[in-house]
Amino acid sequence: MSQQVLMPKLGLTMTEGNVAEWRKNVGDPVRKGEVLLVVATDKLTFEVEAQEDGVLLRILVPAGRSVPVSAPIAVIGARGEAIDGPRENVPQAEPSRAPAESALKGVAGAEKRVSVIGGGPGGYVAAIRAAQLGAKVTLVEKGPIGGTCLNVGCIPTKVLLHTAEVYSEIGHAKDLGISVTGASVDWNALMMRKNAAVQTLTGGVATLLRSNGVRVLAGEASFVSSGEIVVRSANGGEEKVEHDAAIIATGSEAFVPPVPGFDLPGVITSTEALSLSRIPKSMTLVGGGVIGVEFASIFASFGTSLTIVEMLPEILPNIDEEITGILKATLLQRGVRIHTSSKVTGVRQAEKGLVVAVDTPDGRMEIEAECVLVCVGRKPNTSGLALDRAGVSVERGRIVTDGRMRTSQPGIYAVGDCASPIMLAHVASREGEVAAENIMGHDVVMDYRTTPSAIYTSPEVASVGLTERQAGEKGIAVRVGRFPLAANAKSMIANDVSGIVKYVVDEKYGEILGLHIVGPRATDLIVEGALAIRLEATVDEIATTIHAHPTIGEALAEAALASRNEAIHMPKKQ
Repeated sequence: MSQQVLMPKLGLTMTEGNVAEWRKNVGDPVRKGEVLLVVATDKLTFEVEAQEDGVLLRILVPAGRSVPVSAPIAVIGARGEAIDGPRENVPQAEPSRAPAESALKGVAGAEKRVSVIGGGPGGYVAAIRAAQLGAKVTLVEKGPIGGTCLNVGCIPTKVLLHTAEVYSEIGHAKDLGISVTGASVDWNALMMRKNAAVQTLTGGVATLLRSNGVRVLAGEASFVSSGEIVVRSANGGEEKVEHDAAIIATGSEAFVPPVPGFDLPGVITSTEALSLSRIPKSMTLVGGGVIGVEFASIFASFGTSLTIVEMLPEILPNIDEEITGILKATLLQRGVRIHTSSKVTGVRQAEKGLVVAVDTPDGRMEIEAECVLVCVGRKPNTSGLALDRAGVSVERGRIVTDGRMRTSQPGIYAVGDCASPIMLAHVASREGEVAAENIMGHDVVMDYRTTPSAIYTSPEVASVGLTERQAGEKGIAVRVGRFPLAANAKSMIANDVSGIVKYVVDEKYGEILGLHIVGPRATDLIVEGALAIRLEATVDEIATTIHAHPTIGEALAEAALASRNEAIHMPKKQ
């Protein structure tokens, strides 16, 4: 079935866009993710990617012509497919703009039955949103409500990270004029606090589901057909549930590569690391991504001897190199050993624990450790769903979706780690909203461009938009604005001055393309950058916005000024 390509909305103030260039011709095959055309506004030029596979059947708006946001500009479908409608879209009047509140209402008189499989941040948000819009929702979850993030991921990890941060601050209390003796970590008490936080939040989610009229079934779901699932409970009972639409939100699980010895006792994943019986004396972390560096930050604070082994040339490969360099230096200063461009080839049992064999650029080495934490990534949870019965396409274990979270089967959607290109809880939640709204008759496209990355190390790392390197690879001329937190009053007051704020700015227009922060409260501050990029804000607009004093947020304005060599609290470059 053919699908219209609509003029995208590239900023809040954008009302129309100009088709600057078509990268595909009528009759050309199109793959999802390929650049289809170039759209120009008064502020930027943007490459628009295809949201689905097919053939470009018709171009409705030729190059050089402007049309309103959301106006059809092309048609993609199957080769030879007949399509109706005009051959060219030439609007004669300004587009009417629906009131904002219309997006918050359901489809009148259409109580759809919606099944949601999975109760994590993608699933439960989708269930609540669909219920708000008038759907009759059944949510199926085989484990605790809240999924990986709430139970064995984001939340319990951050409980440990907060305790680690406080414990580290106590170690430097003398610098703040406080005398402390005998401070120690009570691991059992910390585990109880972690569990209590998880239970409180899972209970809160359950309450939200009940208050919105969502029916929750405990059990494992699989498809009978595209319009029906069967739910098998732990006691062997079965219940079939029919639906008009379904949302798959089954999440992911830790990926353990087939390395010899990874099945030995003492080799663990992040799930087991959150429920250890005691603080290990030594640990080798296989993987220097987000999970690896967060656990390194936790256990380094608690006194564990740590080694990170990362296959790639640097830890956190998707983060701005300058930001990563500062975090890496801090970890090294805290005694963490880091081996990059290195590969674990095996693990063997030894008298005092485990021995990890590592191939490094300098040759083979062995690392002794009490335990080995494997954190090389996660893989989608899609097995056992009988997706073939529902006609849902899967590629390398991941469910194939378009920008509206639709799968290959009409009426079935997928969100979160089982389908998303970005495996983050806040992305899953937004995808859940998008899926629910599309099911209930709206037309909403997922926008990943302003997705913030938040890493809760000490110091924290946060990023949104393009890095300096990514901008260069796209051929965008940029300038950079940096401001060191050592020159920020609030950071000095808090005795935490390691870090910087860094903007990547379009040279021509001054538009903010990226914001990258390493330092205290980076994960809270990054939302200003995400909003700025979404609103197509310039550094001038950030610089002239009054930021409260004294706050770490002042560094955002100073970095914006620094992009023009006009920072107030930093010596001027000559």
